[in-house]
Amino acid sequence: MAKLKDIKRKISAVKKTKQITKAMNMVAASRLRGAQSAMESFRPYASKFGEVLGSLARRAGEEAGSSLLTPREEVKKIHLILCTSDRGLCGGFNANLIAKAVSFIEQKRKQHIDVSLTSFGKKGRDWCRKIGLPTVKAHVGIVGSRFGFNVASASGHELIDGFLKGEYDEVHIIFAEFISMARQTPHTKQLLPIPPLVIAEELKEAKGSAYLAEHICEPSADEVLGEMLPRSIYVQLYSALLETSTSEHAARMAAMDNATKACNDMMGSLTLAYNKARQAAITAELMDIVGGAEALKG
Repeated sequence: MAKLKDIKRKISAVKKTKQITKAMNMVAASRLRGAQSAMESFRPYASKFGEVLGSLARRAGEEAGSSLLTPREEVKKIHLILCTSDRGLCGGFNANLIAKAVSFIEQKRKQHIDVSLTSFGKKGRDWCRKIGLPTVKAHVGIVGSRFGFNVASASGHELIDGFLKGEYDEVHIIFAEFISMARQTPHTKQLLPIPPLVIAEELKEAKGSAYLAEHICEPSADEVLGEMLPRSIYVQLYSALLETSTSEHAARMAAMDNATKACNDMMGSLTLAYNKARQAAITAELMDIVGGAEALKG
């Protein structure tokens, strides 16, 4: 009978776990709708911004001598921005992002390059503290919640100042790219100096459209480009945060859905084990009764 009580206690515990995972799945689905809506609303702006940036770069040509475009002769210090979530229970979401960061840091250290870090999210901050990686700044309570463009602009302004002062030679960001509800992949992108490939891709996309827009620039294309280049960093950083936030909710929803299904499977197997144990106990009692009756007859 003790075994029956243990199985019954396990079934009750799994039922409570199922209620929690189901509730978390519903919360993640509710937050996902808002995050996905914000991400999809920002994508057209980012696309048009890139189109204008490419057009201005084409018109400015080599006259655009911005320091944000000029690569350093020798790269000795790299600053990495790691975007993770504040909470767990989202499958391998954070583990994949941290693994991407570990691979990036190991690769740069083999080239004798120092890496410092800015983290968005508690998981990334805790990982940096665990391995003793120098952290310039840690942002908590942003990813996974509602945040505005001012978060990206403030952080981007600090990154640009550090780059111009020579505190680091390159700035990279690791974030989760939202591809679909079932797929979110870690992605690495260079923010500073702005790679020539970024400008080339914007030009290619603009030329591949129905027409190449001509923008009237005052006072000149290169001066307007100098004002837009810092904003390009803000846009890319804000887009990465939106992508990571949406990916986090999608990953948590999928993880909680899988956990709920696992609870159903465990309840089924435990119920089967309970019925078998109960039947075995009943059979044992019947055998005792029959044995006793036979003994009395003898």
